[in-house]
Formats: sequence, C-alpha cells, structure tokens
Amino acid sequence: MIPFSDEELMEPVKNVIDKVRPSLALDGGDIDFITVKDGKVYVQLKGACVGCGSSGTTLKYGVERQLRMDIHPELTVVNVPFGMENDIDKF
Repeated sequence: MIPFSDEELMEPVKNVIDKVRPSLALDGGDIDFITVKDGKVYVQLKGACVGCGSSGTTLKYGVERQLRMDIHPELTVVNVPFGMENDIDKF
C-alpha cells in the first residue's frame, strides 16, 4: 500500500516526469503527465514515442523505474492514448 494520497504524489510525480523528459526528447519523443489515481500514474506519450515499438519498455524501465526509485516502489505507470484523457477509469 502506498502511504501517500494521490494529491501528495502529484508534485513529486511531476518532478520525476520532468527528470525523464530530456531522455525521451533525445529520440524525438515527449511525455505529458495527466494525473495520479489510486497509486497509478497516468501519462501520455507524444512525438516519436507514439506508436514506437519500444514505448512499453520506455514506460516500464524508464519512467516507472524512475518513479519507483525516487518516490515509492509500488507506483505503476499507465499510458493513456490520445483522445482518452477524460476516460482514465477505463485503464
């Protein structure tokens, strides 16, 4: 169980997203933070990351790994497809 509320996680998660953003930009990609809900971090990959075969690996071993190291080991990351930003309950 994550000992933080979703609200308490917002700012630290945004900071980690900003920390990994430059490495995504090196390959022409980007990432937007959407929200945190029930310990899940909802993001949206952009640019060259959209449709890239390595995007799942990027999320798991790049973004999620950094979140787990910097904030809490039980955080998970969910990529939200374009147009689904208002429907995160489906993920």
